Amino acid sequence: MMSIDALPEPKLLHLFDVLYDTRSVTRTAEQLGQSQPTISLWLGKLREQLGDPLFVRTPTGMAPTPQAEALITPCREVLESLRRLTAWEIGFDPASAQRRFRLCLSDASHITLLPRILEHLRRHAPGIRLDVARIDGNTERALETGEVDLAVGFVPWLGGGIYQQMLFPQDWICLVSPRHPRIGQTLPLKTYIREGHVFVSAGTGQKLLEAALTRNSIERQIVLELPGFLGLGAVIDSTDLIATLPRQIGETLASTHGLTVHICPFPIETFAVKQHWHVRYHQDAGNRWLRSTLLELFQCGNKVVSDQPES
Repeated sequence: MMSIDALPEPKLLHLFDVLYDTRSVTRTAEQLGQSQPTISLWLGKLREQLGDPLFVRTPTGMAPTPQAEALITPCREVLESLRRLTAWEIGFDPASAQRRFRLCLSDASHITLLPRILEHLRRHAPGIRLDVARIDGNTERALETGEVDLAVGFVPWLGGGIYQQMLFPQDWICLVSPRHPRIGQTLPLKTYIREGHVFVSAGTGQKLLEAALTRNSIERQIVLELPGFLGLGAVIDSTDLIATLPRQIGETLASTHGLTVHICPFPIETFAVKQHWHVRYHQDAGNRWLRSTLLELFQCGNKVVSDQPES
């Protein structure tokens, strides 16, 4: 096996790659912008270094030897590695960047965070494409492989190698119609228990709400179950139902639909919305820029933490 020190220089590897495709010294010289004598000289050096003719003349062109057939795949892998190395971003210019970023967002964040993120990107990074996926059981693997750049939300199950940074805390509120016939300026616990409710199954924080209900021996009368927040504001506005939600999505819906906000009449554990990324992409210039952008837009002030020491 050839050692790294014995690898041919990149121009010879490039020659090998092009000649393998063209089977012609003339066309190889044209593609590489060199004279035929130069290509012949380089090919002689490559043959000497690899100890094989590599290509032999035939009526149909320069045919690769069995050794050349065996070497073409590793040659191209080396060239691709060199290409990635030379293309490594030491900086990121959002104004001129042409790149796709992929975010995993909670269902609520599609309403509360995404419009503001997109507005910022359209203004400051017009060449950026943004793809959005849901937070689910595949999120950790997607962060590790680079399929996803950031996950933003309450994702307490993420494991090793994941950095996290707090953006803002969340407590809980209740929404009712301003025309609710039995709820005025306050929402007592006995009224909360007596009235009908909307249950929204989406959201990673729902387990905290369910745990609080169990802990306080509260059994709600569920009249409507929704898979997400779409349409919830209109439902609350037009009915006498109550919705119990994290503050950010709750206040967003209240502002949009003119709903009344009440303090939740029993304690529910608070949580933090964070941005998460894998340690492999901690130094990636584009990822750093995206993280700093979300930090600028949403953070209340906290430092980066990780569940494993940074190397």
